[in-house]
Amino acid sequence: MDGVAILESEVRELVRRRGLDPARDSAGVRDLVAEVIADYDLRSMAGAVPAIADIARAAKSVLDAVAGLGPLQKYLDDPEVEEIWINGPTQVFVSRQGRPELTTTILTEDQVLYFVEQMLKSSGRRLDLSSPFVDAALPGGERLHVVIPSVTRHHASVNIRKFVMRASSLGDLVAARSLTSHAAGLLDACVRAGLNILVSGATHSGKTTMLNALAGSIPAHQRIITAEEVFELNLANRDVVALQCRQPSLEGTGEIPLRRLVKEALRMRPDRIIVGEVREAESLDLLIALNSGVPGMASIHANSARDAVAKICILPLLAGENVTAPFVVPTVATAIDVVVHLAMDARGLRTVREIVAVTGRVEAGIVETASIHRWSDGELVRGDGFPPHLERFEQAGIDLPSMLRPGR
Repeated sequence: MDGVAILESEVRELVRRRGLDPARDSAGVRDLVAEVIADYDLRSMAGAVPAIADIARAAKSVLDAVAGLGPLQKYLDDPEVEEIWINGPTQVFVSRQGRPELTTTILTEDQVLYFVEQMLKSSGRRLDLSSPFVDAALPGGERLHVVIPSVTRHHASVNIRKFVMRASSLGDLVAARSLTSHAAGLLDACVRAGLNILVSGATHSGKTTMLNALAGSIPAHQRIITAEEVFELNLANRDVVALQCRQPSLEGTGEIPLRRLVKEALRMRPDRIIVGEVREAESLDLLIALNSGVPGMASIHANSARDAVAKICILPLLAGENVTAPFVVPTVATAIDVVVHLAMDARGLRTVREIVAVTGRVEAGIVETASIHRWSDGELVRGDGFPPHLERFEQAGIDLPSMLRPGR
């Protein structure tokens, strides 16, 4: 047995004896590793155990193995890695700047299942034959998604999505070249005026980051209720209550879907409601909430801002046969005010590609929109549209016509 293996064995034994939980007390495990290494160093000088050439590297390896995810931990610690996914024990991929790479990391089937079990410990969520899918948030804020056989063919499929960029304000997005200062000023004004904003884009386009940044413009005295399938938003506002869905128990009871969270949010004295992402019938509850006079935001998967408006007109129909397009379409026209669409380019840069205003009018069953900012020749430029509800900007003390005047 080499020195690192001896260190790991001794640390694990002390963790067991002292009753430490490595998943919750990483600082305690780190102190324990330092203690064991100091003792090991003395013994190695006496020739009782093999000497270790690089003590610092050995300490990191043992800490990763005991309190982290072993050979996967280096990818979680790497700020350039955006996502980690495992198709099988010998196929561990990472993504840097939107580009996938097959790593040299080789795991065993037992290691993959052990790491999944460790990651799920703090989430309170389960994964078994009766529930072969799981979504969970890791302590560091990463999002975990796992699917096991026989839904997958041979091996468990594991995705760990990191949030490399943490934006607490629109200014952070301007600094990251995701947004122009003029467009950031407009969006800041829209949020302060209490307009309802829909953020659209493909997977990995930065929708959650945009919601975080938009929330930074909400006045400090306002109370925010967020509803998500899994905790992803990390708002810096002072008065925030975050809600997430719950899986059913083994008996099939106790499930809390996103629709229920949106309804409950309205009972919690919200000044703002933020729904992490709408995919299904919860879009109806969101529209009803926004029409109740509570400003809000949400994200949605779509190929363009106008596709997002069309999609939010279709999703509520999933709520039941009694929900019809003649009811939903006018509701969307009056409930959604602005759509912000994002995309990621070939270099991995996430940018705002268009900002569209929903005018409130419906023509031939189609919600009318107007372009406030559009993508042209590789940059975001001013369109000819204006956000709705000029009176709300005036009440907030914002001179919108001056802000959007040509040349500004």
